[in-house]
Amino acid sequence: MPLVPPPFDPELAACLESLGDAAVPGFSLADLDAARRGAGVGAELTDLTLGGAFEVTECAVPGPPDAPGISLVVCRPVSATAALPVLYHVHGGGMMAGTGRAGMDVPLDWARELGAVVVSVEYRLAPEHPHPAPVEDVYAGLRWTAGHAREIGGDPERIVVAGASAGGGLTAAVTLLARDRRGPRPLGQLLLSPMLDDRNDTVSSHQMAGVGLWDRTANETAWTALLGARRGGPDVSPYAAPARATDLSGLPPAYLDTGSAETFRDETVDYASRLWQAGGAAELHVWPGGFHGFDTLAPQAALSRAARAARIGWLRRLLGD
Repeated sequence: MPLVPPPFDPELAACLESLGDAAVPGFSLADLDAARRGAGVGAELTDLTLGGAFEVTECAVPGPPDAPGISLVVCRPVSATAALPVLYHVHGGGMMAGTGRAGMDVPLDWARELGAVVVSVEYRLAPEHPHPAPVEDVYAGLRWTAGHAREIGGDPERIVVAGASAGGGLTAAVTLLARDRRGPRPLGQLLLSPMLDDRNDTVSSHQMAGVGLWDRTANETAWTALLGARRGGPDVSPYAAPARATDLSGLPPAYLDTGSAETFRDETVDYASRLWQAGGAAELHVWPGGFHGFDTLAPQAALSRAARAARIGWLRRLLGD
């Protein structure tokens, strides 16, 4: 008997319906060029200054050993007079699409409200650059940010790593990598609908097959692009798929959220549970009826407003404001 997916929130369901063919689930590599073009256009249209509130610079910094340098977009409040918290942003896109400017409207909104610097990293993309290229680029950017925080108006002791979807998975992965390499220790990690498990075999992944914006087929495409034939095998690194980590101790506090009607629900809930089991601090929200990326597509929906309020509340408590 096929698994029945949970219902969508009524406001969100109406939003999906209004998208028509643009909301057809499933994603293959044949769709990748169009997705990359769309992500690039969307990123270029975003005003990163937020009407002049931020000074925007782009930094070329050293990449991982034996790899090209990477680009960081740095957004600093123009009125800053003291060292501010730093939001280190990792963009989404299934590990296959997006740029350092993609999705920055979310951390910039947080930064405007809290008074923070935003640093967004542009990492190499799969399938041209499979694991470990993306996470190594993100780690190199984090090391540079921690080492040069004061130069960009930031406080090296108050760096929060944040990302959604693939960016959430890379956020978890780079936090594990920083712990194990004794590198920079972020103050916190914020994982929004994170892409954590290459095995793609949870109940929620089966429930959402053919349903929603990022279904089981799309997820398989993304993990195969990152890992190739290793996907789902016994030797996948936790720095590629953090759900594979056997030790979640010694990590900074985490905020995790997901929708009840999305592919990543069960892996997110499991990751939060294992953080608690390891003695860690984690706050978990499962938004009833939420699909993948619901708050971006339907920002005025009541559920979206509640999700945004919960995230900013966690950041405010973490940063001691």
